[in-house]
Formats: sequence, C-alpha cells, structure tokens
Amino acid sequence: MEPIAFQDEIPDNHCWGCGSLNPHGLQIKSYWDGDEAVCHWKPKPEHMAGPTHILNGGVIATIFDCHCILTAAAAAYRKQGRSVSSLPLIWYVTGSLHVDYFKPTPIDETVELRSQIKEMKEKKTVVTCDLFSQGEKCASAEVVAIRVPPAWREA
Repeated sequence: MEPIAFQDEIPDNHCWGCGSLNPHGLQIKSYWDGDEAVCHWKPKPEHMAGPTHILNGGVIATIFDCHCILTAAAAAYRKQGRSVSSLPLIWYVTGSLHVDYFKPTPIDETVELRSQIKEMKEKKTVVTCDLFSQGEKCASAEVVAIRVPPAWREA
C-alpha cells in the first residue's frame, strides 16, 4: 500500500502550493523517509524565471514554505502517535521563511526537497530544507512554523 501524502490528509486543503483540492495549484506531495520529509515535484514551463530554462525563485520559495509547514504539522501528529487526518486538527502558519539560492534550478527536471525538524516546541517548530536538482543542491531554506488553533482555518 502506497503512503498518503501529508497534503492529501489535510481536510479542505485549497492552498495554491500544496492543496490537493486546488486544480490550479502546484499540488506538491510530501512523505516521511525516516526522520526526513521528502517531496519530488516536476515544474511546468509556466513556472519559469526570466530565462525560460530556469525555475522561478518565488515558486521555489512557495514549495519550500508548503513542504516545511506540512513537515512541521506531520511531525506534531507523529509526536502524538496520530495520523495527519485525525482530529483534532493540528495546523501551522509561516512565522518566517529564509531562502538561500546557490545555483539556478533547471525547470525541465524534477526537484527533490528534503526537510528535517531542527527544533520543536509547543507552539514553534523550526524546519530546515534543501532543494536538489539532478543530485545538486540548488537552494536551502529555514522555516519557522507557528502552531495555531484549529479555529484559525475557519472563515
């Protein structure tokens, strides 16, 4: 049986970066690989930067953000011994996102994100992440994820 992506377990997930219910979004998928969360995602031509063969830096920041926020949430569920789809809902928002770009990321190749929990407290989780293309590290990020009450998601 194939594992279910963190994003697919979140009810009513319409996020542009990771929402499985957003047909116009990026729809990234993240899974556990031991203590790391891993995402493989294939850019489309419309995700280009100025040069058409390079992935846009804002898109890179978005996939870092979504992958790391869901890594924080999945880690909190894991710590409680629960599945991501179980209630009560655990949700995080971005407190900060810092990205370092090392080299251009080719748009015609699948990218791999690998994240780890650097620090986990009751209301704050720090997640680090690297983005690889063709086995080379192209960017790194650190996300501070802030835990919010489930009612935060209500309209």
